[in-house]
Amino acid sequence: MERKEAVEKLKKLIGKEMHDLARQYGVAIYKNGKVNKGWAGHVFERYLELPLNSAQSPNFGSWELKTIPLKKLKSGKWTVKETMAVTMIDPINIMQKEFKDSHLLAKLKKAVIVVRTVGKNVDEPSYVHSVIEFDLDENSEIYKTIENDYNIVRNILLNNEKGFELLTGKMGKYIQPRTKGRGHGSRTRAFYVRTSLLKQLLNL
Repeated sequence: MERKEAVEKLKKLIGKEMHDLARQYGVAIYKNGKVNKGWAGHVFERYLELPLNSAQSPNFGSWELKTIPLKKLKSGKWTVKETMAVTMIDPINIMQKEFKDSHLLAKLKKAVIVVRTVGKNVDEPSYVHSVIEFDLDENSEIYKTIENDYNIVRNILLNNEKGFELLTGKMGKYIQPRTKGRGHGSRTRAFYVRTSLLKQLLNL
């Protein structure tokens, strides 16, 4: 599916309630008594008739589908609730590839981001807020900053035998490398987009 077609189709969901959509498209919000963290993204993938995907290549070959939750502040304004996971960190792959050839860039180069509002917990109503297209222009300040964030990680991996263990969420201006999964003892790490960049993209 071409990105333009997907955007037009996704915009038809604006204002729809996510739990209703989950039931409609057979997506489980809970699995084994725990929240299925990727349920919202799975709803949009099912809606677009896309197989559920966690591969490192972009969902649709040339562009990536992502979702961002918004929460309401006491002031009444909306803000980004959390960072956005992009792709897992494979140390060997990162050491072999410069940013221009990386999975990180492939995932961010052309993206469609579906924004939804959320309540205090997963059971509260959640509505599709907006759909935005994001293109990472190689001449932009954002591109250069993300490339620098990637190179911080790459240089640590190249120059330290235990470089993978040294990666922390304190690194990177826009993209942070941090543990993925439960607990500080997690052995997996992923690249996440910081909320500061997400707010820029959403003009918040």
